[in-house]
Amino acid sequence: MDMQDILRRVQEGSLDPAEAEVQLKGYEEKGYAKIDHARRGRQGFPEVIFGENKTTEQLKGIVDSLVAHEENVLITRLDDDKAAELTAARPFLTYDPVSRLAAYQQRPFAQKEGYVAVVCAGTSDLPVAEEAAQTLDAFGVPVRRIYDVGVAGLHRLLDHVEEIRGADVTVTVAGMEGALTSVVGGLVDHPVIAVPTSVGYGAHFNGLAPLLSMLNSCASGVSVVNIDNGFGGAYSAAVIYRAIREEHHAK
Repeated sequence: MDMQDILRRVQEGSLDPAEAEVQLKGYEEKGYAKIDHARRGRQGFPEVIFGENKTTEQLKGIVDSLVAHEENVLITRLDDDKAAELTAARPFLTYDPVSRLAAYQQRPFAQKEGYVAVVCAGTSDLPVAEEAAQTLDAFGVPVRRIYDVGVAGLHRLLDHVEEIRGADVTVTVAGMEGALTSVVGGLVDHPVIAVPTSVGYGAHFNGLAPLLSMLNSCASGVSVVNIDNGFGGAYSAAVIYRAIREEHHAK
């Protein structure tokens, strides 16, 4: 944010004073939400909307504000009914029922080198894996999806090992006992972000078993996010990916 530029544009009449106030504060006050329009400048990515427990009217207001400020829109954890109502009112949004993400991209990203691998243990883990993969897509990060390669059939994973090794970062998504993360972590020389899922039987404790397994991984270079947090895993991977690419370009 360039304060001098904002003040100059107000003086020239090319910027409305109310909009200038928003830009100077860095957020827009909606009463039910303070929309952080300065987040891209601070963190490199715009604010993402957590859709769970928000009303459709609240979501419309937040979406409209982001669009008016020429930001891309990403909404996570949006249920089908609310998504149907929201996309009917804002048809520019696209919704994926598997990942429960709604998105709108009005700032295109240039094609970039490298990629993040999203490696998923089983088909039942796909909602979390797709939340991760589509979050990366929304952030302009190239993604390679490698799905249904859990350790119960280890040969399936080994068939993709070179593609996984070629990634800048790998996000592993697994339920049950969560062993996929340790196996992948022992095969690659780059950071691994582990996402445990709530997929499994009784003693799996709704994701606690793979969470503890991943936290106690004997493989080095593994970081772990919370249960079913595909978004969080993708965000961490995107930050690391961006740092790696910036370093490569600097060289």
